[in-house]
Amino acid sequence: MSESHETLALTGERTVPGIAEENYWFRRHEIAYAHVLDHCSGADVLEAGSGEGYGAAMLAASARSVTCVDYDTSAVEHTRRRYPELTVHHGNLIDLPLPDHSVDIVVNFQVIEHLWDQPAFIAECRRVLRPGGRLFISTPNRITFSPGRDTPLNPFHTRELDAVEMTGLLSDGGFDVTTLSGVYHGPRLVALDEKWGGSLIDAQIERALAGEPWPDDLSGDVAAVATDDFTVLDPARDGVDIDASLDLFAVAVRP
Repeated sequence: MSESHETLALTGERTVPGIAEENYWFRRHEIAYAHVLDHCSGADVLEAGSGEGYGAAMLAASARSVTCVDYDTSAVEHTRRRYPELTVHHGNLIDLPLPDHSVDIVVNFQVIEHLWDQPAFIAECRRVLRPGGRLFISTPNRITFSPGRDTPLNPFHTRELDAVEMTGLLSDGGFDVTTLSGVYHGPRLVALDEKWGGSLIDAQIERALAGEPWPDDLSGDVAAVATDDFTVLDPARDGVDIDASLDLFAVAVRP
């Protein structure tokens, strides 16, 4: 895989578009943006931890404005080049370079697990949100992402959360948690799980850790994963087990 001027280097810390072997993880991230797209219509949106910038660019199609903040200089420079419609700041997420009460929505997808001081970040989200503003936040579900462990399997993660911990973090930070949903495999991915011995995720990870080349059918299955192969479900509405979700997806309101 060679890096072009349009591609941010793949380090394992974040996902990027356009890489076939990374497509499962990219689409699993992308579902969160698709899920909130309509909610961002006409709003001033901050993406805290914008990474490559693809998600902020999606939101810009409906939002009034989208501002990005990221700590990684290379990501900031890449986003400015590739997505000139976005306002991009280099900054620390626990010291956001925005005024008080300046945005309607804060989006933070697959980022909080990378932060050392999660309560300080939540406090900053509350500070920059207008009263009644919403925080949309997703993160890997610790129970299914690093099963049986307190220390994350991913070396880039500092602290992963389960549903109770996520709710507590937001509530203690002065937010009203209106929904806590989960990201799950839809029918096509469930079928692929069965095809690959119970887990498409494990089929990818085990071969990567062993340094084994992927068989052609695994490469093809991963490359063909689409955003709508994932689904966001609400336990209260849909009768699912939040502890069985892949990722947690919270909506919290600033009073």
